[in-house]
Amino acid sequence: MAPLTEKIAIVTGGSRGIGRGIALELGKRGATVIVNYKGNADAAQEVVEQIKAGGANALAVQADVGSVEGSEALIKAALDSFGKLDILVNNAGTTRDNLIMMMKPEDFDTVIETNLRSTWLCSKAAVKTMMRKRYGRIINITSISGIAGNAGQTNYSASKAGIIGLTKALAREVASRGITVNAVAPGFVLTDLTKDLPEEITKQLNANIPLGRWGAIEDVAYSTAFLASDEAAYITGHILVVDGGMAM
Repeated sequence: MAPLTEKIAIVTGGSRGIGRGIALELGKRGATVIVNYKGNADAAQEVVEQIKAGGANALAVQADVGSVEGSEALIKAALDSFGKLDILVNNAGTTRDNLIMMMKPEDFDTVIETNLRSTWLCSKAAVKTMMRKRYGRIINITSISGIAGNAGQTNYSASKAGIIGLTKALAREVASRGITVNAVAPGFVLTDLTKDLPEEITKQLNANIPLGRWGAIEDVAYSTAFLASDEAAYITGHILVVDGGMAM
């Protein structure tokens, strides 16, 4: 894959988990990476230092991307610091799992705001500058839950399904300006939040995955880096499922 040198990328929620992996992978390929975070400045700065140690440039930017002010400030930070924006990875997300009968309305609202609204807001702000340049790569991190649904996650599944619809609609809107919009839909991925699950539960989940294992953060990062590259210039409106065959 060709390097991403001279490309400026933003990864929302880039201080941990899948976002951290994506930020590091884009940095390894030469991109300058803006690592967005909401609250954990130390974790974001650690990602920045790792990217710099590998020879690329990086910057940590605090912003609540679920708000208009935060999303616009994040895009402005990229433009003020580096003069342009080539790649936007909408990864910021959260969960508030519960059965619908016990789920609080505020838990629904929080997940929709963090996952779906932030994707819309950051894309809206980024498209303004990408359209002027007639170039851009927007990659949205959705989930297999947005395709197949998942019990106890009506809020999360709704937010991720919304991202899929947003991806396809926006891809049609901006294609004539050289901007591609795609999404990556991970299945079960090993992160700090899932690595300590009881072995019995892990085995049950593995039984539904044809490849017989959970995904690694790198599996999602590699897929995202491909969609950010020039090799993917003729791919838009696509949902790349990275789930070991679970949903086929």
